[in-house]
Amino acid sequence: MAEEVKLLKTWSSAFGLRVVWALKLKGIPYEAIDEDLSNKSALLLQYNPVHKKIPVLVHNGNPISESLVILEYIDETWKQNPILPQDPLHRARERFWAKFNDEKLLPSAWDAFTKEGKDREEAMAATMENLKFVEEELKGKKFFNGEKIGLVDLVFGWLANLISIFEEVTGFNIVGDGYPLLSAWMQEFSELPVIKDTWPPRDKMIIKYQALYDKYHPAK
Repeated sequence: MAEEVKLLKTWSSAFGLRVVWALKLKGIPYEAIDEDLSNKSALLLQYNPVHKKIPVLVHNGNPISESLVILEYIDETWKQNPILPQDPLHRARERFWAKFNDEKLLPSAWDAFTKEGKDREEAMAATMENLKFVEEELKGKKFFNGEKIGLVDLVFGWLANLISIFEEVTGFNIVGDGYPLLSAWMQEFSELPVIKDTWPPRDKMIIKYQALYDKYHPAK
């Protein structure tokens, strides 16, 4: 009996995209269902009644929510091309950096994009500090997992796309020359065959984030 795999996501979500990458790395066929979060479908509310958010992976009728949980489920269910190492210590480190991204780096970058004045300055400083930790973690490595991409690469993958969009919309230079290892990783990661054909259309992303920027920074 063929397995049924569906992924509820949006066209632009970095959290949905990391699940797309994991499925593609594993070679798992799936049905993509793009949600409109301003008019959430009955399917999304049925499969994720607690948070009512994407992404949701549905495997043979069973829903799994929260992108980091989904990534680990995918890795445990389909063993080919593992995204987490076997060694418990290394697995713990991968989980640490994944949480670091979601709980520190991504929120600080979002605050730098949306805040104004002193709050923005503090958020930008926090973002730069967080990026230094990322730069340090890349020393001696091609990818965060070594020679092949793994969980942390998928989680940090938004950097290879959204940072340049943030820079174009805001006019700020976020990465620049200060993070050479991160810059090299961003280029290497974005050009991987499994990655490069999955990026959302850049022109649509610019329009979306320009509208968000204008919303948070109305003309005075």
